[in-house]
Amino acid sequence: MTHDDAGPITIPADSPSPPSAPPTPSIADGVRRGLDPQYVPLQRVVGMIVTAVLSVGLFIGTTVVWLTGELPRWANLLLLPAWFVAAAGLAWLAYIWPPIEMRHISYVLDDDGIEISAGVWWRAVTNVPRSRVQHIDVLQGPLERSYGLGRLVIFTAGTAHSRVELPGLNHQIAYALRNHLLPRGSDDAV
Repeated sequence: MTHDDAGPITIPADSPSPPSAPPTPSIADGVRRGLDPQYVPLQRVVGMIVTAVLSVGLFIGTTVVWLTGELPRWANLLLLPAWFVAAAGLAWLAYIWPPIEMRHISYVLDDDGIEISAGVWWRAVTNVPRSRVQHIDVLQGPLERSYGLGRLVIFTAGTAHSRVELPGLNHQIAYALRNHLLPRGSDDAV
């Protein structure tokens, strides 16, 4: 293909203008948002790891009690089924609990700060005004990294709720929240 140097390219006035990208909405729009859907499989993996560790511990304890022979024979016969029921119950809880927990954690970000609601049985609403924010971290462990998640940790002045944590965020969203909540307009570092 050759290019003909006939001069500059002109676009007729009646032709439609090229589409422009829609404006990106601000993350601080006051809309209540939930956690990233990847939070559920991450919490299930963590729950299964905890279940495996506790089950091994319970099995060792059960074996020690059985080998010492201090219980009556009928009680010794119930040790293994009791261990199995406990391990199965922990595994079931590790699978069923994460989606329930996720439905009950949300946050709202606006120009004044962030409000975090959490709790299945006992609800807690923590409001962190932007003026109280002293330090913000975005943390990511190895399992969180594999799911693309991070935790926003906000440190505030005062003793009650001086550390507020919001888990289960997409890593980029956690950084966007962090950047929005950082103190502005003053070069005075405390």
